[in-house]
Amino acid sequence: MTQTQPRTRTFSWTDPSVHAAMIGRSSGLELLQAMAAGSVPAPPIMSLIDLASMSVAPGSVTLLLDPQEFHYNPLGTMHGGVISTLLDTAAACSVHSTLPAGVGYTSLDLNVKFLRAVTLSSGRLTCVGTVLQSGRRTALAEARLTDSSGRLVAQAMSSCMVFPLPGA
Repeated sequence: MTQTQPRTRTFSWTDPSVHAAMIGRSSGLELLQAMAAGSVPAPPIMSLIDLASMSVAPGSVTLLLDPQEFHYNPLGTMHGGVISTLLDTAAACSVHSTLPAGVGYTSLDLNVKFLRAVTLSSGRLTCVGTVLQSGRRTALAEARLTDSSGRLVAQAMSSCMVFPLPGA
């Protein structure tokens, strides 16, 4: 077995209480658009996975990510947890983009289908989340992850619980 030089990675993040303090003060769309524009810092998970960018429209969120070695599992492909994180984020944030100020949400479930392995050669990944149905208490969203050639590599369905925030 060949030994290689250890690789290192350093990253920083903003205080997550900054985001928590903003919840409920603006609509979900306004908050997500501010994050996408960089006027509000991204939550720590975005730094952890090294998200390239995010764009937001009512009912839809698009995330871009370049596969990195630090995303890999022991088989030399992107870990399913990273893929699931992208899918969950895109689906849930698409729901968040439809919510008025004073209303929150949380994921109830996430059903993921892995269709292709993701490696560095997959190129930039695009993950698009879209709200399919929204009611007073629940919302249904889907997310689709494609590689740089436009091939579908994973997809997910998610249901989210929608609720009024305390004090709103």
